[in-house]
Amino acid sequence: MLRGVDAYTRDGLTFDVRDHVPEEPAPGGPVAVLLHGFPQDGSAYDDVAALLTARGVRALAPDQRGYSPGARPAGRRPYAVPELVADVLALLDAAGVARAHVVGHDWGGSVAWAFAHRHPGRTASLTALGTPHPAALRHGLRRGAQALRSSYVLGFQVPWLPERALLAGGGAGLRRSLTGSGLEPARADRSVARMREPGALGAALAWYRALPTGRGDGTGTVRVPTTYLSGRRDPFFAAASVAATRDHVDAPYAHEDLDADHWLPEHRAGDVATAVLAHVDAG
Repeated sequence: MLRGVDAYTRDGLTFDVRDHVPEEPAPGGPVAVLLHGFPQDGSAYDDVAALLTARGVRALAPDQRGYSPGARPAGRRPYAVPELVADVLALLDAAGVARAHVVGHDWGGSVAWAFAHRHPGRTASLTALGTPHPAALRHGLRRGAQALRSSYVLGFQVPWLPERALLAGGGAGLRRSLTGSGLEPARADRSVARMREPGALGAALAWYRALPTGRGDGTGTVRVPTTYLSGRRDPFFAAASVAATRDHVDAPYAHEDLDADHWLPEHRAGDVATAVLAHVDAG
C-alpha cells in the first residue's frame, strides 16, 4: 500500500516533502527523488514531477536541510554532505521506498552523487543536473576556469556579511544574482521570499560553510546507471569538470550537453523527465 508523505523526521528535525503521486499508483511502482539546489526548494521540480507522474512515476521532492523551517540546526557541521545523504535515506524509509531513481540539481546534485556512491542498493539510477561528480569538480578546480567560476564559494565562508549583502534592500542582491544567471523574476522572487524567513539564508549558506570542516563528502566511483545533463551556458561549472565526470562512473553512463543555462529543472523539464524515464523503462 502506498505510504504518502508530506513530512518526515530525522534526529529531531522535520522535513517538508512534496509527494507527487500518479492518478493510479501501482504498488511497488517506480519512484524518483528530486533534490533541489541553492537557494530553492522542492517546488523547483514541479514541472518535472508533472511529467513523471503522467507516466506513472511517483516523485518525492523534499525541502532539504536548511530549507525546511523545521530542519535548520545551528552551526555548519550539521550541513556536511554525510548528513544530507542520511536525510535522503530517511526520506526513502519514511515513504516506504526500497529503491529510487535519484535526481539532483546544483547542491542537490552533489547530494545525489554522494547518495548513489554510498547507497547503490537504494539507488535505481542517478540523473545529475549541472553538477559534475565531486571528484571531477575538484579536478576542475586545479584549472583556472573552474576556480574562477567557484570563487563565490570563498565569499560565502565569511560569517554574516553574505547574508546581509544578499538580503539588503528586500533581497535585491540575491534576486539580482538569480535573474542574472537566467532565472525568471517570478521564480527568483519566490526563492528570495523563502530566504528572507528568519534563519533561512544562513542555513542555506551553511552547506557551503560546511565544506572546510574536514569531514568531506567521500564521494568515490558511482556504480549505478547514470545520466549527466550539463548546460553549456551554466556559469558555475567549467568544461574540464564536466568532461572529467565520466571518469568517476563505472556503470552505464550517458552525458548530454544541452544548450541551456543553470536552471535545468525549470527550463529543460522535458529533457530531465526524459532522462529519468529512460532509466525507468530500462528497469
